[in-house]
Amino acid sequence: MKIADKTVVQMHYTLTSDEGKVIDSSAGREPLQYIQGAHMIVVGLEKAMAGHDVGDKFDVKVIPSEGYGEYDEKMTQEVPLNVFQGVEKVEVGMQFYAQTPAGPMPLRIKSVGEKTAVIDANHELAGKNLNFAIEVVSVREATEDEMKPFEHHCCCGKGDGECGCGGHGDGECGCGGEGHKENCDGKGGCGCPNHDKHHQN
Repeated sequence: MKIADKTVVQMHYTLTSDEGKVIDSSAGREPLQYIQGAHMIVVGLEKAMAGHDVGDKFDVKVIPSEGYGEYDEKMTQEVPLNVFQGVEKVEVGMQFYAQTPAGPMPLRIKSVGEKTAVIDANHELAGKNLNFAIEVVSVREATEDEMKPFEHHCCCGKGDGECGCGGHGDGECGCGGEGHKENCDGKGGCGCPNHDKHHQN
């Protein structure tokens, strides 16, 4: 069976930098398992996996835009050292988590001065090419239970097509606003993640 959407894939991988340094590897561990099409791995690798079969060994170079994104200086901020309460010594490379509306966000210490530190919210691999060596171990169809967490639920809360959404099942809500305006304050109060598109008229 070839890798396609809604298949469960097991693979061994080694991830290296452009300089050849090993960043991560499944060597000596259980193979990585994911569901193709469920966006469980970076998009560039997921694209490259499609069509491969058990036993295939191949290399993939994933560019930043299809990996962890380009490095964004706007995601760095200088803060006083006293914000790190309970930390005896703040050092470069330390990782913390900040609570945000979207959930915990990892932050790394980029540099440390006498009274301040620069925190960085970019992924540690942002702006870098990802070089994968892949071996496909197994491929099978995903069960209904395995797919349930990835089923599309329309942002209007109906999820059954009643809103006129043309994108049920693929995660791309194509609603033209039907079902969204009923409980909406016109400013995003309906909780719709694509609010501007849904309420542009």
